[in-house]
Amino acid sequence: MAEWLVEDGIGEERAFRLSNDGIEELRLRWPAQGLLAGMVGDAALLERPGPDGRARVQFASGDQAFARSIPRQASVGAQVRVQVTREAIAERGRLKLAQARHTDAAICDAPSLADQLAVEGHDVRTAATPSPSADWDALWADAAQREVMLAGGSLLLAETPALTLIDVDWWGEDPSAVTGAIVRTLRRFDLGGNIAIDFPTVSTRAERKAIDEQLGIFLQDWPHERTAMNGFGLVQIVRRLERPSLLHRIARDRRGAVARLLLRRAEMLEGAGQIALYAQPSVLDCLRADWLEELRRRTGRQVTLRADPGLAFDAPHAQIVPL
Repeated sequence: MAEWLVEDGIGEERAFRLSNDGIEELRLRWPAQGLLAGMVGDAALLERPGPDGRARVQFASGDQAFARSIPRQASVGAQVRVQVTREAIAERGRLKLAQARHTDAAICDAPSLADQLAVEGHDVRTAATPSPSADWDALWADAAQREVMLAGGSLLLAETPALTLIDVDWWGEDPSAVTGAIVRTLRRFDLGGNIAIDFPTVSTRAERKAIDEQLGIFLQDWPHERTAMNGFGLVQIVRRLERPSLLHRIARDRRGAVARLLLRRAEMLEGAGQIALYAQPSVLDCLRADWLEELRRRTGRQVTLRADPGLAFDAPHAQIVPL
């Protein structure tokens, strides 16, 4: 199995499968963000289960989830044990509640990314500090811009309530060049759920079949279901969704994502002095007190915040300055 590098970052966990070309696959988790996939706990039933055993439940934290397989005889207000199967996902104007299912398992916290990967049989290496071999800033920028540049074109991405769309803007001749880039993007952005890929018009059935076959080869170790390309160049992919992708996290909580990016950059600093964090005021407002204390503990340096309204929103920076 593949080796993964796990960074226990401040405010987020990042797991990378690396190659000589950088990050090939990503898993990203924000531990402080409500209900996490894999956790098991007791929750109060808020409504009578429907015929399919589905009902809303509320945990002691106040977080709610849609649960399935709830016993029909359970009454409103009763405590039921559930396991979270998908985290809550923010969308334009609303929040999709987390999803859960009834279980008899023992109460437990959600497993860390390192634990998840180990259970799946992967080799896991943890990093005490952010790894310079992981091209996180470049990947983050691609997700923030919703565009991946290719030789001969680009991939344009859009997240919607129904699906994630990848529009292939490409005029090359070898379809393997673009199918390989698409698959790499799926893995690098940690995408899941419903995904639609819109290829330029592919004129012949033989060309459509060739692209389908290449997608099958590139995705053979990536659990999913996929339709064949239709006559309009559209392919649909469905993959189990457990958590928001990098694309969705940046789109729906850009300030929080930028704040976490800034903290990773600060952890990588070397030299004597104190750490100065420069960013737009709204980004600095997202830096929780416990995150800043953890940064002080990890680096052994004092930390100062320096608001700069003139900085580009996505361009915070950290540097060592004299005490």
